[in-house]
Amino acid sequence: MDHFLPAETKATRAAEFESLKQGSMNVWEYHMEFVRLSKYAIHMLPTIEARVRRFVQGLSTLVIYESSTATLNSDMNYGKMVAFAQTTETRKLKNRMERQSSSKARSACNFGGFSGGGGGRLAFRGGSSGPSQSFTQSSMSAQSSRPSQGNRGPPLAGSAR
Repeated sequence: MDHFLPAETKATRAAEFESLKQGSMNVWEYHMEFVRLSKYAIHMLPTIEARVRRFVQGLSTLVIYESSTATLNSDMNYGKMVAFAQTTETRKLKNRMERQSSSKARSACNFGGFSGGGGGRLAFRGGSSGPSQSFTQSSMSAQSSRPSQGNRGPPLAGSAR
């Protein structure tokens, strides 16, 4: 079908390729758009190395540094670069999510403390209907302050044995 496209359409798609950036796309979506548009700008990609460099130039700031360094690897081809960029993006997004989660948990603990219905735990778990942290802590501290009963007697309600 691309063979029958008007010259203006081909020129427009070549210009789209020249200005292609990852932006809000993930690496896979960017790769798919890169492949779709690159056939209209073959003159820009005479070698595999040029293709890899052009792909890396359009990556987001999240992965561009590591990907730029990886292009220095002598056996880096386009497929390996896409896989490397995807892995890097996934790892960095996971790390970012973990940092945000721990930051939210810390701020919830700092503002809510351990009293008042669970404080940080409920905020972290998204309002879970489980027992509150303050109840669990008071049960645990009451249990540890009692003399040891061994295995005699039934467990207290709400305690975790």
